[in-house]
Amino acid sequence: MMTDFKNAGELLELCARRGQRISDVMKQRECDLSEVPMDQVCQRMGKVLEVMRQSALMPMKAPVTSMGGLIGGEARKLRLYQSEGKTICGTVVGHGITYAMAVLEVNASMGVIVAAPTAGSAGVVPGVLLALQEEYHIPDQQIVDALFHAGAVGYLAMRNATVAGAVGGCQAEVGVAAAMAAAAAVELMGGEPAQSLDAASTVLMNMLGLVCDPVGGLVEYPCQNRNAAGVANALIAAEMALSGIRQLIPFDEMLDIMYQVGKRIPYELRETALGGCATSPSGCQSCRFGK
Repeated sequence: MMTDFKNAGELLELCARRGQRISDVMKQRECDLSEVPMDQVCQRMGKVLEVMRQSALMPMKAPVTSMGGLIGGEARKLRLYQSEGKTICGTVVGHGITYAMAVLEVNASMGVIVAAPTAGSAGVVPGVLLALQEEYHIPDQQIVDALFHAGAVGYLAMRNATVAGAVGGCQAEVGVAAAMAAAAAVELMGGEPAQSLDAASTVLMNMLGLVCDPVGGLVEYPCQNRNAAGVANALIAAEMALSGIRQLIPFDEMLDIMYQVGKRIPYELRETALGGCATSPSGCQSCRFGK
């Protein structure tokens, strides 16, 4: 019988019955679905990790300006600031937000990124996982497993809610990306499946109602800043879950709440560039003339 799950409840049940982690269940699902051997499935995810790593590191060496001219060079500025030992956030959060902003620079300049779950939220998952890998010297294979775990959470969001800013606002893009990253981080640091989904639920709760208001209709600003905020939210939620703090609202319920809130967000604040930051005088002027 093919491994699959329709919701978080079924996923946790599979983990408990098989004595497996969420990443193990997701890997088996991918094997069953694609009818491809496990080693090949893992190799494919290894390639995903390499693309993520390249997009997170490249702008530090060679900053790129976005197509709309609204962002470019922010990641390098953060890295230079951190190298002076002035970081307020510490190395994990500091490096995580730097990598997240770097990926958005690559995306906005038409470079190659991994949509996780969307292009506009592509910096959060690599930001969190690469920062943790760097801090704790985690081997690539464990990061690959964490990506399968993140994929399971993203799959649940796509199946039962939305990851589109045009449907649910930025809470559905950066919010889900941060939920994916938080859940994966918990497993990566030794947490249980239930703790992972508690972290994912906490993230969605903390980012509930976040609007999508891209200046000029471009996935540049404030998207890049919100990817950095998503990293911080993910790490906070993961830390809370690992400490044993339980989430009152299960992930399945929180997904439904997020979806319902998203549908109630005015259309002007759902990726139309007709409200929020997109209509600010400074935003409109920047859009006309570039940075």
